[in-house]
Amino acid sequence: MNRHLLLSEFLATPWALMPERLQAAAGVLHRWACGQTSDPVTLAAIADDRQARDTRRDAAAQNAAGGIAVLPLYGILAPRANMVDDISGPGGTSTQLFAQALRQACADDTVGAILIDIDSPGGSVYGVSELADEILQARAKKPICAIANSLAASAAYWVGCAAGELYVTPSGEVGSIGVWQAHGDYSKMLDEEGVCMTLIAAGKYKVEGNPYQPLDDEARAFMQSRVDDYYAAFTKGVAKSRGVPIAQVRTGMGEGRVLGAEAARAENMVDGILTFDALVARLQKQLKSGRQESAKTSRRAAAERDLQLLG
Repeated sequence: MNRHLLLSEFLATPWALMPERLQAAAGVLHRWACGQTSDPVTLAAIADDRQARDTRRDAAAQNAAGGIAVLPLYGILAPRANMVDDISGPGGTSTQLFAQALRQACADDTVGAILIDIDSPGGSVYGVSELADEILQARAKKPICAIANSLAASAAYWVGCAAGELYVTPSGEVGSIGVWQAHGDYSKMLDEEGVCMTLIAAGKYKVEGNPYQPLDDEARAFMQSRVDDYYAAFTKGVAKSRGVPIAQVRTGMGEGRVLGAEAARAENMVDGILTFDALVARLQKQLKSGRQESAKTSRRAAAERDLQLLG
């Protein structure tokens, strides 16, 4: 498929993603679809990113042994992102597989708390609201924290703020609350190449917004309505998770921009600024304190039962 047309199809999906990241991902998708091998520099960068990701996941497994399940949320988010593992460089995250990992952590008796480790520019809007809702429900089962380490943008922020508490590293960023999609009009380019596309379709709007002709007003209005619907769901989800009015999300919190740690805290987008290690240490301390309190309660209950038997 022509590279421009493939990119057009890719951009037509509604995205809760930093736009500059999507262009790079589209390039990787094109090479993957055409069976091309990336250049040595790109391959080396991807290998380094994967090694760093694997190191972080190994550390997550070690923390799980201490009662904290660390769930990585890295790269571009999509329902089946695992099918094209190098699409975002450091790797994408499947929202479906992440939800499965969340359920397993909730069901594991050895896990006392869950920490979502986020380093993502966002992704597809598909499946994000469902994952955020599942995290909200899981908060009733176990403490769930999230940390932007170092980026939680767009869909990744939508997911992260569903946790009971959301933190950002000192050099990290959060935000990019918004939704967008694009339309590529390649009719002039095709005309210059002597290519005339004729679409044969059934259904009034079946080929609406196709890349072979300019976008008309009716098609533009429909695309805008789709973006508005997802934006409404996004802002409603953030408002519910952060406990603020929807108007505050729409008129504050960066209004689509990514904010640094201090600015994000001032906008009530995060609960604090911490390093990953500091947050893990805090959670471990809370778990230890909770276990000690539980032991005291159990001993007290046993003593009361003994007194009742003696009485």
